[in-house]
Amino acid sequence: MEHKVQHYSRFMIVLHWLTALCVGIAWLLSEGGPAVVRNPPTWHFMFGLAVLLLVVPRIGARLAGGAPPLDAGSPPLLQLAAKVGHGVLYLFLIAMPLTGWYAASALGIPVTVFGVALPALTDPVQPPPGFVAELHSTGGSVFLVIAGLHGLMALYHHFVLKDDTLRRMTL
Repeated sequence: MEHKVQHYSRFMIVLHWLTALCVGIAWLLSEGGPAVVRNPPTWHFMFGLAVLLLVVPRIGARLAGGAPPLDAGSPPLLQLAAKVGHGVLYLFLIAMPLTGWYAASALGIPVTVFGVALPALTDPVQPPPGFVAELHSTGGSVFLVIAGLHGLMALYHHFVLKDDTLRRMTL
């Protein structure tokens, strides 16, 4: 009997890899400190907010059944870890762009995405928004570690457990 891999929908696969690409590029383009006010990181804003634009249809597609069920043969603890891990990833996919947008607004930096000016989420404040900006900055590094662990787990599934987890996210 031939074993058939249960894939994510093509739409989910494309959104997954586009999101991963935008997260990586946004992180590489991240800046901090007083220079941000003088020279706003426009490309960082665009890729960061692109993550937010991608996560909305991604959540909708996931809720509509765009994700295959977890491997029933996996231990319950591994299934729970997968659910919690994905929940944390989605939390970061929403929180990082929003905290960045809020911090830019609080610094008085206009945020534009692909030529469209976005409304400020708050009025500029004095002194600068240390907590939210730090939350965004630290969160970016934490997010990168979590995303890296996500990738390592996919490789663990593929090479150690020899299951279809990684293949499910390929076209």
